[in-house]
Amino acid sequence: MKYKPVYYLTALLLAIIIFAANFLSTDIFAAGLPSFSVWFVLSIFSFTCGWIINKTLGYNHGGKVVFAVLIAAIFLSIVVITLFSEYFGFSSFLVENIILYLLRNISLGATALFGMAVAEVIHLQKRVEVEKRNCEDESSLVSSNARREAELIVEEAKVKAEKIIFEAEKKSQEILFNKGKIEEQIKEFIRTEKELIKKYQSEENQDIQ
Repeated sequence: MKYKPVYYLTALLLAIIIFAANFLSTDIFAAGLPSFSVWFVLSIFSFTCGWIINKTLGYNHGGKVVFAVLIAAIFLSIVVITLFSEYFGFSSFLVENIILYLLRNISLGATALFGMAVAEVIHLQKRVEVEKRNCEDESSLVSSNARREAELIVEEAKVKAEKIIFEAEKKSQEILFNKGKIEEQIKEFIRTEKELIKKYQSEENQDIQ
């Protein structure tokens, strides 16, 4: 699929949000309500960016983009924190502090992925409902078509049955007619034989006399 370049602006915004989290105080809860409010707003923005990325770039491609953005932000954070460790107030334990900062970057990236997952779940749920509705419509259409086909089959069977009955009645009538005709011929034959016998006997009697 081809994606518009403007769709990647959301990924760029997400990278800026993840990198901007490095400039918050590491002790967010102890720093007071303002720092926590900023952190909460950044989390909401990350969630929203993930939602938009899922809508524009899709879940699979968008997930790869978010992962790439997270890796790039982590790498850039490591470079910036290492080069400007004095600005961030690191006099010692540089590795441990870098890990704390990276965990915040990972948290924002995971929030963006969570936004993508929520958007994808809602999208799939709507799709399932649409497919279910389509299946119900198709099943009702199939059942109505099957009912019509069954009615046509029944009507055709009735017509064939009536035709078979008619042919059977016709053949039975022909058989009865042929039977009566044969009986008449037999009776005629018997009558003729009787007349011939009587004629033969009368001729014999005449010869005897």
